[in-house]
Amino acid sequence: MIDQGCDLTIAVGFNLVDAVNVAAEANPEMNFVTIDGWSNGATNLKPVNYAMNQSSYLAGYLAAAQSTTKVVGTYGGMQIPAVTDFMTGYYYGAMAWGADNMTDVTVVGWDPATETGDFIGDFVPNSGTSKTIAAGQIEAGADVLFPVGGDQFGAVSEAITEAGIDGRMIGVDKDIAATSPEYAEWVLTSAEKRMTLAVFDIIKAIAIDGGTFTGDVYLGTLENGGTALSAITNYSGATAQADVEAKLAELQAGIVDGSINPLG
Repeated sequence: MIDQGCDLTIAVGFNLVDAVNVAAEANPEMNFVTIDGWSNGATNLKPVNYAMNQSSYLAGYLAAAQSTTKVVGTYGGMQIPAVTDFMTGYYYGAMAWGADNMTDVTVVGWDPATETGDFIGDFVPNSGTSKTIAAGQIEAGADVLFPVGGDQFGAVSEAITEAGIDGRMIGVDKDIAATSPEYAEWVLTSAEKRMTLAVFDIIKAIAIDGGTFTGDVYLGTLENGGTALSAITNYSGATAQADVEAKLAELQAGIVDGSINPLG
């Protein structure tokens, strides 16, 4: 892309962060974007990050509302901030439902206080390790699982089916019920990372609006639509879905105005 004279190069994923930092420093006349990455200081490299704790907080609240056991689970691909941010928001969202309803809720797979939990060790899709973790969390009583490790939805759906429970899972990054319909019957919602919106906004600001490219961080939030909760499907909790949706809207407003901290 550099050799082809691209004005803007976008690198997606933390695995490319070292390479894009090197490229930006070596080519100061060109502009670069790193999604889920960071800049070592080059002013021509814009990091795009997401406050995934925000939508995940809503997902955790919904998970606890859905759960019949009041045990919900989460696990990650690797223990890195881009993963644990989801898991921490989910944890505190589930705890918030418990506090609101004076009911004990247990989250297995992640404890933000001790920063310990369940991790696959990589992001290989639907690995045996992923399925083993999911099965272990189900055995511990979890009936809603939130796998934060790329495509682990085949592994989770198999674990749910083999356990013979009426379980649900929550997708990450995109609306899994829509993009992977083979898993739709198990999906409760998804915590979306709307990368397309960030990329559109950055390109529009330069190419259409005539703005100046900067290395300032673009943070996707509930407020700017950079992250969001997908439509709720397969909900069967004791509280009416309309009431849960109204509460989620209230929580989202609180996160946006700062009165609710999704990180506890």
